[in-house]
Amino acid sequence: MPKTVTVTDAVHDYLLRTGVREHPVLQRLRLATQTEAADAASMQISPDQGALMALLVQLTGARRALEAGTFTGYSALAVALALPADGRLIACDVSEQWTAIARRFWAEAGVAHKIDLRLAPALHTMDALLAAGDASSFDFAFLDAEKSEYEAYYERVLKLLRPGGLVAVDNVLWSGRVADPTNQDPNTRAIRAFNEKLRNDTRVDIAMVTVADGIFLARKK
Repeated sequence: MPKTVTVTDAVHDYLLRTGVREHPVLQRLRLATQTEAADAASMQISPDQGALMALLVQLTGARRALEAGTFTGYSALAVALALPADGRLIACDVSEQWTAIARRFWAEAGVAHKIDLRLAPALHTMDALLAAGDASSFDFAFLDAEKSEYEAYYERVLKLLRPGGLVAVDNVLWSGRVADPTNQDPNTRAIRAFNEKLRNDTRVDIAMVTVADGIFLARKK
């Protein structure tokens, strides 16, 4: 069976030079995260992942989006730039420190009005949206927060997405640890169980892609 090409440093550099049109503000945000949030910068999504998410937003014709896990705002900015002028993204995070960086760059890019940042646990925000009657009203969702809560996020997101809506779930390869049966740490077990759940979930069409740390795409039927 053919395997995915090995992504060496040279191949990765070529990919970023040739296959990604990174918006200048996205680039500045990425570099700022490396200095202002250096100890946690690995949580930021990669430019190729941001480009893929933006294209998915455009392909689905998304106008209403949701994300769990915002950090310094790269994924939110990539999505907001791809949304139409009247599009809106609800961004869920619990860190005032990291999202303060995000707000600066959202404003610089001129998309702050498209992003509704809610500083609360994502499950609380999702439950509030459902209670407010927002079921089946979202087009796109991105999950990149607490790995132990992926299943809980997913079940709520499936209710919030319209039929044909798409959810993208980050870190599903977990640096390869999910494929190591000897690794039984809680996050690895949670992601492994979540991946099996999606594989067997007939409510969605699925594809796992080897971009960045692995992204599971699920389209609500």
